Amino acid sequence: MSISGPKTKTFKRIGQYTALAGYLVFLAFPLVWLISTSFKDPRELVELHPSLIPRHPTLQNYVTAFTEQDLARSALNSLIVASASALLTVLLALPAAYALVRFRTRLSTPILGWVLVSQLFPFVLLVIPLFLILKAVALTDTRFGLIVVYVTWSLPFALWMLQGFVRGIPRELEEAAAVDGASRLQVLRQVVAPLLAPGLVATSLFAFISGWNEFFFALVLLKSPELATLPVTLARFVGVEGIARLGPLAAGSLLATLPSLVFFALLQRRLAEGSLAGAVKG
Repeated sequence: MSISGPKTKTFKRIGQYTALAGYLVFLAFPLVWLISTSFKDPRELVELHPSLIPRHPTLQNYVTAFTEQDLARSALNSLIVASASALLTVLLALPAAYALVRFRTRLSTPILGWVLVSQLFPFVLLVIPLFLILKAVALTDTRFGLIVVYVTWSLPFALWMLQGFVRGIPRELEEAAAVDGASRLQVLRQVVAPLLAPGLVATSLFAFISGWNEFFFALVLLKSPELATLPVTLARFVGVEGIARLGPLAAGSLLATLPSLVFFALLQRRLAEGSLAGAVKG
């Protein structure tokens, strides 16, 4: 037993690392192929048996992507809309999630059920009512109108995520703060919010990436070219015949992934922190 035990653990660990490496390759391959495509010339892109490494690397696809379409302005529009919608989503979801968990009523369970059911509605069923509502209040073809739509769409799932994190916070911490004279709002701001840092980061990441990558609502609600978001601008590299210009499209798509990666890199450390890291003070 003393001999087979370590061997069994070694083989098990080798199998785990092999499966993890295979999973990482599976996840990274589309990004690697996108990078490869962005550096290929038009002749390589139409070959029947393309290679992963470009034989004649070129930067012309990036030059074309920036000169033919205003990617910089579109990226700025997407950044403004995605950041604002993520911030508003978190600010609205935090007190709502806290209230659902700490103030239990007969409506708490139906509300959570409705939150989940609302995520089942397809975009096509919602776009016409949303367009008519925004048109009635003069918010079509505006960044603020698109932000309102993104917040409305992201808020139910963000609420569901945060209420799970709130349930993990011991009530004793809030009761101790209340004994010290803290109001309910102070408890939420000074005790609950810091302990929810990992949940807030996860929720903001979800809302930001949803707004950054969203295409359908932006296509319908925004008509001015100067307000177009990045996904809408990238779609212009596909012709009316459905033929895509793969080189510039790959270059623009690669640039479109960078803000999400940077945003995640800046916040991922908070995801690894313990939810009760700051609960004990000297």
